[in-house]
Amino acid sequence: MTMATNLLDLDSEGMEKLFASLGEKPFRARQVLKWVHRRGAADVNAMTDIAKDLREKLKGAAAIEPPVVVGDGTAPDGTRKWLLKVDGANAVEAVFIPEDGRGTLCVSSQAGCTLDCEFCATGKQGFNRNLSAAEIIGQLWLANKALGFHSGGPRAVSNVVFMGMGEPMLNLEAVIPAARLMIDDNGYGLSRRRVTVSTSGVVPGMDRLAAECPVALAVSLHAPDDALRDRLVPINRKYPIRELINACNRYLERAPRDFITFEYVMLDGVNDSDAQAKALVGIAAQVRCKFNLIPFNPFRDSGFQRSGAERIRRFAQVLQRAGLTVTTRKTRGDGIDAACGQLAGEVADRTRRTKTVPITELRA
Repeated sequence: MTMATNLLDLDSEGMEKLFASLGEKPFRARQVLKWVHRRGAADVNAMTDIAKDLREKLKGAAAIEPPVVVGDGTAPDGTRKWLLKVDGANAVEAVFIPEDGRGTLCVSSQAGCTLDCEFCATGKQGFNRNLSAAEIIGQLWLANKALGFHSGGPRAVSNVVFMGMGEPMLNLEAVIPAARLMIDDNGYGLSRRRVTVSTSGVVPGMDRLAAECPVALAVSLHAPDDALRDRLVPINRKYPIRELINACNRYLERAPRDFITFEYVMLDGVNDSDAQAKALVGIAAQVRCKFNLIPFNPFRDSGFQRSGAERIRRFAQVLQRAGLTVTTRKTRGDGIDAACGQLAGEVADRTRRTKTVPITELRA
């Protein structure tokens, strides 16, 4: 018996191929795409302007199966985190951050992460598997439903960032179709400038994303030199800063924005000195960029402390005096472990990095 195709797995090209296999015309694929993503249809019976015989045909060939919500917590600042079961052993986390004039959804791309960055709770948890396109876009589908968009309310999610669990560039087979659905007018209709993929510096993935689906790019830099970055972000040993900068410049040839965002977590006494800020100015001279300084968000046994507010201010000042654009991220959702670097979910670790799997308990 043939397994039903999960319609959440299909971008417009995939949907057209499915409908061609059913002997249907391409416009039917576009209709169904709108029903699934714009209207949040949970099954084919809801698609009332689709011919009954086609709906019957779809019932046997297709299904709409998002991840299962097993936890839902909201912080006092309005940040909301969902724990989403993707299979019997793994759950990932998605976070919605409301702000004046915009709402940002942070989505996960892997169950865990292979890169083992020193200051990241997800990396310390280990890795199990890549998420499917359905499991990635399903996070946006579920968020829209939970936030009332599919019920006729205003668009709550205006921006999507691939900054949740996992390294997106190591799962482009699923990330690219998901990102295409986000920017598709028959899908979610977001601007390419409002979809951001973050990477720790996987250079081949950056080149592929630029060629196939250029959206906004953020790079987790976190150090001004190879020696320190080798320690904090181990992928740097394979793709050092010089190669990373070259990849950023190649990406800018196709990017919807004319700059790369460098994410920089502020670690007390590790990467936050004036001298290190001045070294970043040298990097900025090689690529059009802006800096987003991120106060470190503690997690158990991390071994790091957050830089003080005055130290962060002075660090930013060094960059600004050199003419660079600098923002300091406001910490959101740390009361429910939803802040940057804190996402952990539940992962059946295949890397044997940890002896026990930490389980995040969402608190309402």
